[in-house]
Amino acid sequence: MQRIAKFEKVSIEEFEKGWSDSFGDDKETILSIYEDIKLPKRATSGSAGYDFFAPIDIELKPGETIKIPTGIRVRMEDNWVLKLYPRSGLGFKYRLQLNNTVGIIDSDYYYSDNEGHIFAKITNDTNESRTVTVSKGDGFMQGIFIEYGITVDDDCTGVRNGGFGSTT
Repeated sequence: MQRIAKFEKVSIEEFEKGWSDSFGDDKETILSIYEDIKLPKRATSGSAGYDFFAPIDIELKPGETIKIPTGIRVRMEDNWVLKLYPRSGLGFKYRLQLNNTVGIIDSDYYYSDNEGHIFAKITNDTNESRTVTVSKGDGFMQGIFIEYGITVDDDCTGVRNGGFGSTT
């Protein structure tokens, strides 16, 4: 098994920017949420996915969406990507969806001006009028590291500085 990455918290300043944008809240509340952030981890030695844990209680009625600043960043080796998905049970039971279907965290995102802060925008896409409830500290999303290749004639030299849509 290759060890190719390390999860870290973003700085409190970066977390505060992301949290304020999504939820507002005062500095004391934000600091308390930040201090309780758990780094992603696997549930079992056979798990491929690293669980991301909810920083607060989340309740989504049918059709509702929330943008969650995770407070997490990841340093990984070149030629690897972190792919993000809803936790299997939440997707199966409630049709919980990531709004971009699959989140893609490139290795150079770590060096972005937002410190590579990983966000999750999720929607309760139920067809059964079910409310999704995720308690603080419960896994809601999972990340899987995948190695990738490039074409033999690739001559890309661009450098990232940003998140969503920053490379095109």
